[in-house]
Amino acid sequence: MYISLSVQRLLVDSSVSTLDADLHQEALTITLETRNPVSSKVEITRDVGGAVLQIGGQGAVEEEQQRGRSPGEGEREEVIPSPYLDRPVLDKLAEEGCARWGLTYALGSMQGWRANMEDYHNCVPQLGGEFADWSFFAVFDGHAGSSVAQHCSQHLLGHILATGGIGPEDDPERVRGALVEGFLHTDKHLHSVARREGWERGGTTVTASLISPYYIYFANCGDSRAMLCRSGQVCFSTEDHKPYNPLEKERIESAGGSVSLQRINGSLAVSRALGDFSYKGAENRSPVQQMVSPEPEVFVVERSPADEFLVLACDGVWDTISNEELCAFIHNRLSVCTDLRDVCTQVIDLCLYKGSLDNISIILLCFPGAPQLSAEALHQEAELDDLLESKVADIYDELCARGEEPDLLSVLTVLASTVIPGLPPGGGIQSKRNCIISAYYQQREMHGPSVPNGGS
Repeated sequence: MYISLSVQRLLVDSSVSTLDADLHQEALTITLETRNPVSSKVEITRDVGGAVLQIGGQGAVEEEQQRGRSPGEGEREEVIPSPYLDRPVLDKLAEEGCARWGLTYALGSMQGWRANMEDYHNCVPQLGGEFADWSFFAVFDGHAGSSVAQHCSQHLLGHILATGGIGPEDDPERVRGALVEGFLHTDKHLHSVARREGWERGGTTVTASLISPYYIYFANCGDSRAMLCRSGQVCFSTEDHKPYNPLEKERIESAGGSVSLQRINGSLAVSRALGDFSYKGAENRSPVQQMVSPEPEVFVVERSPADEFLVLACDGVWDTISNEELCAFIHNRLSVCTDLRDVCTQVIDLCLYKGSLDNISIILLCFPGAPQLSAEALHQEAELDDLLESKVADIYDELCARGEEPDLLSVLTVLASTVIPGLPPGGGIQSKRNCIISAYYQQREMHGPSVPNGGS
């Protein structure tokens, strides 16, 4: 029914090309663990009365709550392992492709600090047959396991197309109805599968875009987000579905639930999702009236020659960067990067360095009007890299001259307080962290083992 054209996949190691994996991991240990002290070895112990006796690992309670249980429920002295790792998993999945009508895209995805990878995606740059000029892309951010996200990534588009609402006439109202109906059909079909497979407590958010010759359709269900940029500015973005939003809260309470700690029943942090059937059992209420609704919010934007790029991403991105910052950063990166996969990789690294503890997934779609490589921008980027390398060398030498240990954290601390012109808009010094790490290890290698190096 649909085909993918010009698709290439690869695994990208996040290390800088001039560093080996061990050195880069050491650098991450220094720069990240000092800020994100999470460990899979730390546990939560709960007792039957609901008192939390010991808490370790940021987000561990959240993980347990997403499984549909409140802290304190269950057997005495139940031990919950932290949902986070001692060190982040840095390998990235990268994918790129194009459609014959001029669209190019890339995907980047990384497990990060999370103990498991629960993100999935679907990239179909060109639908088949009479819909050869239509494209579909979606990001699925699973919780309480990856099974629901994986299932929906494989079946959602099929359910949308099966409605018959998508036709060559490109009627916005019919397509809007097809998207809503497709989500509801997916959730209904998923329910029977979930009962059989034991996935009742699992769920996934979805943010999807269907692109026709005349319109861009957005379907959002949960707190993943889509954003469209024109002329270097945010033109449109979806709204996150959170339990504390007034309309969402009203539906939750009408279905017999409550909102506390900004969560449904103090547990689930999203108010719309596919799956999560333990929150969909209110009698005499339709699927869209349950505490967790599977109904997407659908938006229609007329296409314009000024369209530059579209972003679909999970909350592992949006928790650390605003719409405007990401728009500015990608706009700048497109003028200096020849490979869209590299742009996605830089976004992921930026979010990691800004403190994201979640899985991180992003799909970047570029229209014919997207920024192109610029000789001037490339020259400015090279000058910035040279400036950073020079400043790292100066800081390293100054620390050595003072008899201080020139460890990476000390170099970064001094550099962070330095005014540096020409940093990428929206990214700042964090977006050049890999360049800085590379320059630091070049200095360490040049000075030799006689110079203190942070105990390594």
